[in-house]
Amino acid sequence: MAVYDLEEQEQLSELRTWWKINGNKVLMFVAALALGSVGYQGWNWYQRTQAAEASALYAKVRNAVAGGDAKLAREAAGALIGTYSRNPYAGLGALLAAKAQYETGDVKNAEAELAWAAEHAADRGLADLARLRLAALAAERKAYDDALKHLATEPLAPLAARYAELRGDVLAAQGKTGEASAAYRAAMTPAAAAKGEPARVDETLRVRLQIKLDALGE
Repeated sequence: MAVYDLEEQEQLSELRTWWKINGNKVLMFVAALALGSVGYQGWNWYQRTQAAEASALYAKVRNAVAGGDAKLAREAAGALIGTYSRNPYAGLGALLAAKAQYETGDVKNAEAELAWAAEHAADRGLADLARLRLAALAAERKAYDDALKHLATEPLAPLAARYAELRGDVLAAQGKTGEASAAYRAAMTPAAAAKGEPARVDETLRVRLQIKLDALGE
């Protein structure tokens, strides 16, 4: 038994020595793990809270638009953008608020909402849609160069045809028949078709584009 006692004492002595050397590091590592776990849970809670609050503000914008209250829609969208600009709801709110402003004749504020969404929307598709609507508003007030600038950025595939069609409308309005015709024909050929995938052109769009081509004498 004395042998075992001696071995145990030696092991305890070695353990105490090791702890003196490494104990602080072990405690720091354990503390870091604990803080990391708490931090991760806290971050998840923060994210969920932010999403819920952004969703509530977006609902306020949507309800204001549905109720025809453009002022409330603008204010709610402003709060949404100001506090949760990186949340996807911010881009949606800006687009909805822009619609409300436009329908009341407030084109200036509509363009301001769309300009923000085009530049800052977290979702690329929303940014592309905002640019398309900005181009349409510019074309409506005959600011054709501005409209073409908004359309210069290549959009995601689902909006490619609409971009090309509006570009054709603007060019036609400028009297650039050949360029307008090329734009309309591009609208008939979705980006997917250029990659060897089956062309998917909406029939209503195809008929509309053909009418425009016929009007140009093409």
